[in-house]
Amino acid sequence: MISNIKYIGMDVHTESISIAVRNAAGKIVMECVIETKASTILQFFDGLRGDLQVTFEEGTWAAWLYDLLRPHVGSLVVCDPRRNALLKDDNRNDRIDARKLSDLLYMNKLNPVYHGEHGLRALKELVRSYLTITRDLARVMTPGEGDLSQLGHPMHRQAGVCTTPSRRMAREDQRTGGAPAGRILLPATGCAESVAPASSARCAGRE
Repeated sequence: MISNIKYIGMDVHTESISIAVRNAAGKIVMECVIETKASTILQFFDGLRGDLQVTFEEGTWAAWLYDLLRPHVGSLVVCDPRRNALLKDDNRNDRIDARKLSDLLYMNKLNPVYHGEHGLRALKELVRSYLTITRDLARVMTPGEGDLSQLGHPMHRQAGVCTTPSRRMAREDQRTGGAPAGRILLPATGCAESVAPASSARCAGRE
């Protein structure tokens, strides 16, 4: 009895996916190009019969495509593109790459990249984002290396930073009744929180 297994190689791009399908004997039985769209991809796989073994390379679309296809196929291998020897020659295009991926899958010569449960990947993304934000914040807060006040960064204006005017500027304020030049006006609550009690008392006495 001939096995009904199918080995499917997918060369994935932003707009399209080239697909090559081999049968249990390793012979190409189908080739096509489909749109990189969830409904189109699922429609294509719904039309196939048998034990579907699928592979595509790790890349921008890998996590999304893995989650999409995993419930609909028998086996799914996300492979490491840096270790696929047959894909390193110069005679390459999308159709050839899809064929070679299906051939490597058929010969069991792929190096898989682990794709765990969605929750684990989400946790990894959160940790990566946290580390990136922490490094960026440390960099911009270091004097001389992107200090917020020197960069005119919006965070500097929103963080309750008020520059103290000179006495001459203060006297000009009293005469004109305008806001001091060189001072950043903040909402009342922000200023109240940023001014020390002793300073508030002295300000009240002068007024």
